[in-house]
Amino acid sequence: MALQENALAVMADELEFLLFDLLDVQKLTERPRFADHSRETFAAVLRTARDVAGQHFAPHARKSDENEPRFENGKAVVIPEVKEALRHFAEAGFSAATADYEDGGMQLPFAVHMGAGALFAASNIATKSYTSLTAAAANIIASFGTPDQKRLFERPMREGRYFGTMVLTEPQAGSSLADVRTTATPAGDGTYRICGNKIFISGGDHEMGENIVHLVLARLPDAPAGVRGISLFIVPKTLVNQDGTPGERNDVALAGLIHKMGWRGTTSAMLNFGEKGGATGYLVGEPNRGLVYMFHMMNEARINVGSGAAALGYAAYRHALDYARERRQGRPVEAKDATQPQVPIIEHADIRRMLLAQKAYAEGAVALCMFAATLIDDKHTAASEAARKDAEDLLEILTPIVKSWPSQWSQETISLAIQVHGGYGYTREYPVEQLYRENRLNAIHEGTHGIQGMDLLGRKVVMNDGRAFELLCARISASANRAIGTPALAEEGRALVEALARVRAVTAHLTRQMADGKRAEVLANASVYLEALGHVVVAWIWLDQALCARKLLDAGDPRQAALNGKLHACRYFMRWELPRISPQFDRLEAGDDTWSAMPDDWFH
Repeated sequence: MALQENALAVMADELEFLLFDLLDVQKLTERPRFADHSRETFAAVLRTARDVAGQHFAPHARKSDENEPRFENGKAVVIPEVKEALRHFAEAGFSAATADYEDGGMQLPFAVHMGAGALFAASNIATKSYTSLTAAAANIIASFGTPDQKRLFERPMREGRYFGTMVLTEPQAGSSLADVRTTATPAGDGTYRICGNKIFISGGDHEMGENIVHLVLARLPDAPAGVRGISLFIVPKTLVNQDGTPGERNDVALAGLIHKMGWRGTTSAMLNFGEKGGATGYLVGEPNRGLVYMFHMMNEARINVGSGAAALGYAAYRHALDYARERRQGRPVEAKDATQPQVPIIEHADIRRMLLAQKAYAEGAVALCMFAATLIDDKHTAASEAARKDAEDLLEILTPIVKSWPSQWSQETISLAIQVHGGYGYTREYPVEQLYRENRLNAIHEGTHGIQGMDLLGRKVVMNDGRAFELLCARISASANRAIGTPALAEEGRALVEALARVRAVTAHLTRQMADGKRAEVLANASVYLEALGHVVVAWIWLDQALCARKLLDAGDPRQAALNGKLHACRYFMRWELPRISPQFDRLEAGDDTWSAMPDDWFH
C-alpha cells in the first residue's frame, strides 16, 4: 500500500539528508559527466519523483493488488492505471535518467536516480518493477550490444515505448543456471532460432507498450556444458524492421501467469519460445559469455532489490509511526484512575521499542543502499583509476549484503509495524499487511540469502587476496576512530572497533578453513556470515549517519528533532542490534555443522 503525500515528503527529506549531507553527492558535479547538474537539479529530481509517485503510483497500489493481471486469450491484461503511471514516469524523464544525452538521457548520477526510485518503490513497488527491469535490460544492450541493437531496442526502451525483461529461470533449473536447456540454433542469416520454456519472468508479458525486449539465456549447439556454455540473446515480443517500424509477432507465447503473494500488480509469466519453429533472437556480444553479461544486469538488479526492500520497510515504519501517534488506547502504567483519557499508543514503552527498532532497520537499510549507489557512480566516473578500482571492489563485496540485509530486516520492520497496529495490522483494510506480502518476495528475488551468502564468503571476501575485504575494514575502522574522537559517540565507536576485530578474526579463520579443503563445510554456514557481517556494515553506516548528524547539530542546523533522532537510533543499533553478532560468530568459528549433519531420514 502506498505512502500518503505527507509521508512521501518526509521520505524525500530523509533522502536529501543521505544524499546531500551524508554522501555529499553534489560533489559529483565536479566530474565532466555531471557538470551540467547542481544540488538544485538533484533536489528537483527528488521533488518530481515525489510528485509523480504520489499522484500516479500511490493511488492504485491497493487496486493493483486486488485486481491481479489476468490471462485472457493468450494475453496478460493489466489494470489501466499501471500503464498511465508508467506513461507519466517516462514523460518525466525517469526512463532514461542515467543514460547519455545522445541516447535521450539526463546523465543523472545513479545515486540520485536510486533515491528517486525509492520514492516510487515506497509508493507502489509492483508498478515500479516494470521500470527497473526495463532500465536494467537497456543498460545491458548499451554496454554489450551492437550499434543496430542499441538503435532498434535500447533507444525505444529509454523513451518508455518498449519494456524489457531478463529471462533466466527454467522449470527444471531454478537458480541453477548451469542446467539451462533453452537452445539457440543459427538461422544462417545472422539471427538465431530460440526454443525453450521459461518461468517466473517478471514483466514477461503485457500490452502496456509497443514491444517487450526479452534478454534470454540459451545454449548454442556446440556450447560447453555448465555456465560457461550460456549465451545471451535479444528476443523481442514483436520483431522490429531496420527502419524501426514494427514487424510480425515473434514466436514467443505467453503460456500462463503465476500468482504470487506480493507484487500482484506485476505480471509473472510462463513463456514458451519456439512453439512454431523458433523465436528470432539476436546474439548479444560473444558466444558463451551470456552469464557474464547477464551478471552486469543481475548485479544492478540485486542493488535495486535491496533498495526496493528498504523502501517498503521505510513505508511500513511511517505507517506505524502515524498510527501510533493517532491511535489512543490504554493509560500510563502508573495511572490508577480508569476514568482518565486514553493516551496515544506511542506513549507506551513497548510501542516505542518497536518503533525505534523499525527506524533503525528502515533508515539503516535506505542509507546502505544509497551508499552502494554512490559506489556505482564512483566506479564509472571517479577522477583516478585507483579510486574507480576501490569503488568497484567495495561494491563487489557489498552487493550481496545490499541485496539481502534490507530484504531480511525490512521484513522484521514490517512485522513490527503490523504489531504496532494491533489486530488491525493483520487485516487487509490497513496497508501494512500488503507491505508484508510485497517484501516477502525480496528474499528470493535475484538469489536467496543462501546464494548471496556463498557469493559473499566464497567469492567476494577472498577475491584478489582479500583486497575488497580489507578496503571495507579500513573504511569501517576509519569511521570508528572518528567516533572515538567525538565524545558524544565514543561509546559507539568503541563498540564498532570491537565488532570489527571479531569480523577480522572469524573471517581469517574461515578463509584458512576453505584453503585447507573445508570449503563445503564453511559455506554451509555462509548465510549466517552474511547476516553477521551485514549487521556490522549497517552499524558502520549508522555511525557515519550519527557523525554527520552531530556535526550538523554543532553547526546549528535547524533540523534538531530529526538529527537527534539519528543519534538515538545509532545508539539503539550499537547497544541492542550489534551484539547479535557475538553468538553468530561463536558458531561460525566453531565450525558448527548442526544443520548439515542432519540426515535426510531424520526430517521425520
